[in-house]
Amino acid sequence: MKSIREIFKNNQSLLEEPEVMQLVDYCSELQDEIVELKFQKTENRELPLIDMIKEVVKGCEALEKEQMEHERFGYDAPDYQETIANLKNYIYRRCRDEKIWL
Repeated sequence: MKSIREIFKNNQSLLEEPEVMQLVDYCSELQDEIVELKFQKTENRELPLIDMIKEVVKGCEALEKEQMEHERFGYDAPDYQETIANLKNYIYRRCRDEKIWL
């Protein structure tokens, strides 16, 4: 995207025209709104992603603990296939709910 100075570099005097000044002001307002919208979009996506990542880490830690108990006490081994399927389903469901497209 070109800056205003780049656009008018061959004819700087046009920048002094009232209509051009209005247009420049309008463009500046739009740029500010775009930046604000991008920030809001990022902010809205960040919290659900952080929450989802925390849940995934919590699930992984629980699985590690279960594996250690299995090794230590001879319990049945964790069902990794079911755990992986549940984790994937959770991620896809949260992404769909939060409108986050992977």
